[in-house]
Amino acid sequence: MTALCRDCFWTGEAPVSRRCPACGSPRLAVHAELSKLTVAHLDCDAFYASVEKRDRPELRDAPVIVGGGVRGVVTTCCYIARTYGVRSAMPMFKARRLCPEAVIIKPEFSKYRHESRRIMEKMARLTPLVQPLSLDEAWMDLAGTEALNHGFPALVLARLQAEIEREVGITVSVGLAPNKFLAKIASDLDKPRGLSVIGAAEAMDFLSCKPVSILPGVGPAFVASLAKRGFATVGDLAEADPKSLAQHFGTYGLRLADLAHGRDARAVDPDQERKGVSAETTFNHDLVAIPELEDRLWPLCEKVATQMRAGALAGRAVVLKLKTTDFRLVTRRRTLTVPAQTAKTLFATGRELLAAEVTGTRAYRLIGIGLSDLVEAADAHADLFDGGEARARKAEAAMDRLRGKFGKEAVVSGRALKRD
Repeated sequence: MTALCRDCFWTGEAPVSRRCPACGSPRLAVHAELSKLTVAHLDCDAFYASVEKRDRPELRDAPVIVGGGVRGVVTTCCYIARTYGVRSAMPMFKARRLCPEAVIIKPEFSKYRHESRRIMEKMARLTPLVQPLSLDEAWMDLAGTEALNHGFPALVLARLQAEIEREVGITVSVGLAPNKFLAKIASDLDKPRGLSVIGAAEAMDFLSCKPVSILPGVGPAFVASLAKRGFATVGDLAEADPKSLAQHFGTYGLRLADLAHGRDARAVDPDQERKGVSAETTFNHDLVAIPELEDRLWPLCEKVATQMRAGALAGRAVVLKLKTTDFRLVTRRRTLTVPAQTAKTLFATGRELLAAEVTGTRAYRLIGIGLSDLVEAADAHADLFDGGEARARKAEAAMDRLRGKFGKEAVVSGRALKRD
């Protein structure tokens, strides 16, 4: 069995004492396939909350919830808050009830994006095969990088964990496995600050007793559907005939059969297209009138447009999202004549979609807006920024520069002031 000390980076045969023979640390990673596996999933531990605690050391031992609003949801929370039962995506009123002493911090996504870039850059220095899933997690494939990085992937990943903790000031957990599916599961096994391994030889045994909800794409409704057919665990799916699964669940039935056996042929793809950029807000009180909804829509358009320009992206379609008081989700989409990356174009289209949907008789608790079908702005057609979009882009880019230099409150649009 190969062993790796995650504190001093000693490697060798696993000692009987289960402590590092070089430094005495009990933080050993031990596995028969440790020196051979190359696919990893890196996940920041309670990312937003960890960044806030780093910046406010006095909160180190306090329960911290990142979120806001009476009717908003928990964006994330620290591990202390989780001991009270608080979870991500939980309604804020419930989180406050479970943990009344929690320190609640409004999310500051520009700060989180900055720290995310720092971490992703460190990963990219180790391998070109980095595929981000979100700001706080990504897959990596370190195959063939041993000479470049002076060590086998598990050792390189342990060094990366220590570097992020030392230089960024937060902790990350890593899962190492033969494929993306298993690596993502492994990264969640020993949080926080974990390095866990699932090998090919043990994958089926590991998965067999796990609930089907552990599989990607299997939400509550699908869990109920699988349960009706007698599939409660991953092992149940592994024993089923793949043809039968395909008959019941279409092409995803075959995917379920592969996952149940620990198989995942997807490569780590750094060029996988991002599907869209969006923002949403939940109201403290239900809204009915179009002017009130428009007032909430504008700052979301500014947020999305700023992210698009920062990422040198443009979108070919606008997507409006509304949620009624009975939690019915309404989405409306419109394809643009040319791709856009400005709040002006996004708001104008979203406003038209809003007018066509809202009658003044139904109340809404949430609104969201986004751009999808993304393209690289630099690679778009020459007329990408023709007409009004071109003028809006110049104006908004100027505001980006002023806000970057003097702070985000340095320039405030008249529309943003109107909502107050």
